[in-house]
Amino acid sequence: MEGIPVWQFSSLCGIVTWLLISSMFNVTHKLRSFTQPWVSRRVASGTPIILQIQKYQNRWFDSFFSGLSCVVSVPFYTAFLPLLFWSGHGKLARQMTLLMAFCDYLGNCIKDVVSAPRPSSPPVRRVTATEDEKENALEYGLPSSHTLNTVCLSGFLLHYVLSYNQDIDFHMELVGLAMVCMFVGFIGLGRVYLGMHSVVDIIGGLAFGLAILAFWIYVHEYIDNFIISGPNVTSFSAAVTFLLLFAYPTPEFPTPSFEYHAAFSGVALGIVMGVQQTYHQFHHENVARIFTPQLTIPAFVGRMLLGIPTILIVKFCSKALAKWVLPIVANAVGIPIRSTSYIPALTASPAGKKSGEMKPPAAGYFQKIMIFSHQDIFDVDTGIRVLQYAGLAWSVVDLVPSLFSQLSL
Repeated sequence: MEGIPVWQFSSLCGIVTWLLISSMFNVTHKLRSFTQPWVSRRVASGTPIILQIQKYQNRWFDSFFSGLSCVVSVPFYTAFLPLLFWSGHGKLARQMTLLMAFCDYLGNCIKDVVSAPRPSSPPVRRVTATEDEKENALEYGLPSSHTLNTVCLSGFLLHYVLSYNQDIDFHMELVGLAMVCMFVGFIGLGRVYLGMHSVVDIIGGLAFGLAILAFWIYVHEYIDNFIISGPNVTSFSAAVTFLLLFAYPTPEFPTPSFEYHAAFSGVALGIVMGVQQTYHQFHHENVARIFTPQLTIPAFVGRMLLGIPTILIVKFCSKALAKWVLPIVANAVGIPIRSTSYIPALTASPAGKKSGEMKPPAAGYFQKIMIFSHQDIFDVDTGIRVLQYAGLAWSVVDLVPSLFSQLSL
């Protein structure tokens, strides 16, 4: 077994130290009391601007901006990224996946720390054309996740293309930059037009997005090298994923943001585990890529027809296995658990009492060491969600490419 490098040990100790400090000094509440009133005033004062933009409402704009929002949503990226892996662009795909997880975590953390409202509706007209948008409307406002994610992912994509294509001249670079800026501008305008965000939310998303993008461009090669050939990749990634679940701030009122983070953290963990194990087989730089004789369009279509049903089956099986195993493990190590929705026997009853809540015979060692958590009972759905999406992501980069290899796709 490999020793633990100093930087890994220091990173884990740093997260644990932050958990202890933030819990002891109630850092989230203090930050919220400082930022929430200021942001809330800006949201209220920005309502006339939203109403002015919405004077130009019509069906075409509703459809255009709703469609644009879907294209840059987390579910769209989740569906698109497997295709990017299977097209032979493994490095870009894993970098985009990890960047998406990083953006999702930081953006949702800021949302739930500040807990600032979205624009009031009415008087603002809010357009929620899809179920995903209806769920997004239940989250807090600042920063705009769509704006933040668009800045980071489109900006990184431009950086990647320019870095790996030396033949692109300066004028083409300007065209690429202009297209990214225009795309980000349309996304920001669309979020205001749809009544989902105020101007301060968009500005916050833009500012945080640029900061995250600059940081990611600086560190992404180090992260990629670690995933490919570093020590303790799987164990370290699993430990970080576990600790970050507890490091997530508690919002003023419950929102779906934490669920999104848990799901995409599972995706990132599954990708890291799978790529680390199979890099030299399926994800090196010389793999077949789409639009080449080695990977034709019909072959890529065959990959999709085989791959998509396979990962959906793995997702279903991972969820079923996690629902069976986690309650048993929790009871064995002394963790009291409940289930919000996945396990009916452990869900809360309408009267507010935990009808099937699983309590161990005595306080377990786990509870005693988790002194940074204010929770008396842990929601097993979080662990199920992480394992479910980790299994899905692992199948994208490990199981499915193995099938492609066996079938010569």
